[in-house]
Amino acid sequence: MFLPKYPDSPTPPPAHTHTPTEPAPVRRSLPSVSLDQKTVMALVVGGVVLTALLAAVAVTAISVAVAAVVLRSMLRDHHRR
Repeated sequence: MFLPKYPDSPTPPPAHTHTPTEPAPVRRSLPSVSLDQKTVMALVVGGVVLTALLAAVAVTAISVAVAAVVLRSMLRDHHRR
């Protein structure tokens, strides 16, 4: 079989070579944290407490909203008379 002939085209050298003026800063690694059973339990208990507080705030907000609607309804009926 006949193979096509390609012209010789050598890769030209790069026009600009990058020479860093300053070395890259060395990244410091974070200190390792050891997780034992007490730490995990403290995180779980803290999560449960925060979830309970969030639920309490939500229930309080809903009950205040319901009380406001009821009071507004009662005052509107009182002014009509």
